[in-house]
Amino acid sequence: MEYDVVVGLEIHLELKTATKMFSSSPYAFKDPANSDTGEIDLAHPGTLPCVNKEAVRKAIEACTALNLTIDPLIRFDRKNYYYSDLPKGYQITQQFHPIGRNGYIEIFVDGKYKKIRINRIHMEEDTAKQFHLFDETLIDYNRAGVPLLELVSEPDMASGEEAALYLEKLRQTLNYLEVSDVKMEEGSMRCDVNVSIKAKGSEVFGTKVEIKNLNSINNVKNAIDYEAHRQQKCLENGEAIIQETRRFDEKSQTTVSMRKKEGSVDYKYFPEPNIFPIRLSEDFIADIQKNMPELPDAKFKRYVNDFGLSDYDADLIIANKNLCAYFDEIMQEKVNAKLTANLLSSELSGILSKNNLSFADNPISAHHFAALVKMIDKGEVSSKQGKEILNEMLKGEDPESIAKEKGMKQLSDESAILAIVTSVLDDNPQSISDFKNGKDRALGYLVGQVMKRSKGQANPKLANELVTKELAKR
Repeated sequence: MEYDVVVGLEIHLELKTATKMFSSSPYAFKDPANSDTGEIDLAHPGTLPCVNKEAVRKAIEACTALNLTIDPLIRFDRKNYYYSDLPKGYQITQQFHPIGRNGYIEIFVDGKYKKIRINRIHMEEDTAKQFHLFDETLIDYNRAGVPLLELVSEPDMASGEEAALYLEKLRQTLNYLEVSDVKMEEGSMRCDVNVSIKAKGSEVFGTKVEIKNLNSINNVKNAIDYEAHRQQKCLENGEAIIQETRRFDEKSQTTVSMRKKEGSVDYKYFPEPNIFPIRLSEDFIADIQKNMPELPDAKFKRYVNDFGLSDYDADLIIANKNLCAYFDEIMQEKVNAKLTANLLSSELSGILSKNNLSFADNPISAHHFAALVKMIDKGEVSSKQGKEILNEMLKGEDPESIAKEKGMKQLSDESAILAIVTSVLDDNPQSISDFKNGKDRALGYLVGQVMKRSKGQANPKLANELVTKELAKR
């Protein structure tokens, strides 16, 4: 029997704000344990929450970028449960009043675009972080109260690959927005997966299994693929799929049962009494949307349509935010876009990597790089010489000075090269005779002699053209 895989993702995203969701406490991932806490975070008696305006701004940016309808009335709910990572004994969230509904993003899979719907985005506060040791649990309350967005997709993905593409597209978009630093390895982007299978073509969904706290895109893909295969084997063996929560074991690349779900938990939700509803003005929302940075999809279209880059080159540049910003700065100087893209991806990337540098640490100014592109494009230096110059540019020198110092500047004066060509042909009558008799290698030899007499400075393309033209006259 054939089956369809049904996948939905729930993503928790820490917002990139200076302070927490409802207090002025700072937060940084590497700060010492329990150093970023305050009375409000720990719910001391008499303290009251105050909504972080910057968190609301970033939530609006995320909703806009992901095509959600924004609710201008901000309302919070209280989710009650008692657990050691929740100092208040409740969490302030937007269970019934999400800031955004009914959005989508598109992924490119199997040669076409597929729309993945996003059910909702809501704001809430994060919990503390627990460290489970052999016989005790340590708690770091730094994370308690950090602003979170929860993004809930519809079950529109049909494989681990599609989920990975969705997650990567989401991460790229939110990173360009600077809504979050989206570092899964640091927990600022955390992913829970819901997986079920159903008979191929059926409208009836199977029993859903949740996989918690996946910390990399690769783990998301592998966990989904394994779990879908596990569920299929269960059904083929006549076993029922149990609704449960599982975790992904990286070592064995399998999912492992954590706990069964026998019913929904009653969190006794009610409206948060300490935060009155906040009505956002149309002007406030419009101003945020008007000042948003250019997003990856818009950049892709601009690179392909305006600069004539291939889809591959455009994707390659956009994949690295710092590289993309560098490319945009270079293109302000009206240089050859294709040549620029090639030099960046094939040459500069390798040079930086060899020197243990990233594009964020790149010491070569955009102005100097643009100058090198112009020199190569005009034929003032060869591509090979351009690579050598690029290595030297790491020291901060401009390409013109390097080329001059190393005697690399190409000779592109046609009359000067023609004089060299004429003298070479006059000195090599046998090579002219060989060429006339169909020996093509003679042309290469003559061009080589021109390059030798010019000390490698003659424009190779122009030298080849002039030698061929002069041979035809003899």
